[in-house]
Amino acid sequence: MRRRAAFPWTAALGAVWIPLSVLFAAPDAGAEIVDHAFSGSLSIEGRWYPDTAAYPRQRAHASGVAAAPELYLEDAEGRSVTVAAFLRYDAGDPERTHIDLREAYLLLLGEAGNSEWELRLGIDRVFWGVAESRNPVDIVNQTDLVEHPDEKVKLGQPMVHLTWSADWGVTEIFALPYHRARTYPGRAGRLRLPLVVDHEQVSYESAAEEWHLDVAARYSHGFGLLDIGVSVFDGTAREPFLVPGVDRAGVPVLVPHYDQLRQFGLDAQLTTGAWLLKLEGVHRAGARNALGMEEDHGVFVAGGEHTFHSVFGSVADLGLIAEWNHDGRGRRATSQFQNDLFLAVRVAFNDVQGTEILAGVLADTDYATRTLTVELNRRLSDRWSVRLEAVALLDVDDADILLHATRRDSFIALNLQHDF
Repeated sequence: MRRRAAFPWTAALGAVWIPLSVLFAAPDAGAEIVDHAFSGSLSIEGRWYPDTAAYPRQRAHASGVAAAPELYLEDAEGRSVTVAAFLRYDAGDPERTHIDLREAYLLLLGEAGNSEWELRLGIDRVFWGVAESRNPVDIVNQTDLVEHPDEKVKLGQPMVHLTWSADWGVTEIFALPYHRARTYPGRAGRLRLPLVVDHEQVSYESAAEEWHLDVAARYSHGFGLLDIGVSVFDGTAREPFLVPGVDRAGVPVLVPHYDQLRQFGLDAQLTTGAWLLKLEGVHRAGARNALGMEEDHGVFVAGGEHTFHSVFGSVADLGLIAEWNHDGRGRRATSQFQNDLFLAVRVAFNDVQGTEILAGVLADTDYATRTLTVELNRRLSDRWSVRLEAVALLDVDDADILLHATRRDSFIALNLQHDF
């Protein structure tokens, strides 16, 4: 075990500088910039935790600001550079105050016969999956857990990403030269474990540590009403196994350990009328269970969504969602989704403001735990939008170890965003 090396910001700056150099330094006339855009968002967010905190230093209120600027440049030959950063300041948890380079890549593209290819070099985010509640196939990018506990926000990942598309489908190949450690709430943060995760310490199964070269590939194609994707990943796991340890002051902490993992994935969506039938499944080799023992296992999410259009004679659409999450390790799983049923209602008002409400419940079939979520999204004007979210942890089972630590961390969050 060792002290974690700082994120290589020199390499990150190189990920910005090199693509820009390629775009500007070429001597031919095609290097002239013909399209550019600078956009992004600024937001103010507040969270309120109505229940008394479980651990010292935790606050009932947390507020902060975030910025997400993005720069896009394109030359006459179609080459482009995208740079997107994310910055957050949080008054409640210093660990939630962070900067991340979400995207900084050079995009090259061309044709070969009846095929098209794209090559992305730099830092990027990639999404795999079709399910609503969770996406087990989505493994390329690391989870930014301090942003939201739903595990859907991702950190930027250094990569070489080649895409080859034709009538027979789309093939993607990834080379991932650097591993990003998962972010966790700090001692003053809510939604954390009884012991904080020490981000200054980390251990790896690979002797190359965070510089192990991970590889991944995915093939996707549409067959009429069916869209299907198959994927493989071989490299450093994105989810760490948390090992008890001590920090520099001798205080007990949890230390993340990253094993080598091989994952085979399948995602599929069948669209038939008002129905969307969805499936995500993976098989993982090399991952540990909650007891710290290596256990090959399968994980899947299966379900669907049915949409009723123009309900009650209005322009609104009503969607009913049902999904089953299952982890083959059962109660030895390292995720809360070991055997959970997700039921939700989505209402899209189809108005000028784009108002949408999603209300759902995640019910654990092994424990009595229930998690209720409600989200409201609405545009206030062309530039301003608001998001209201409530997460209620209900009847958290004492035996549900993963969620019992956060049993008092139900919250209400309000986010006001300005786009530019």
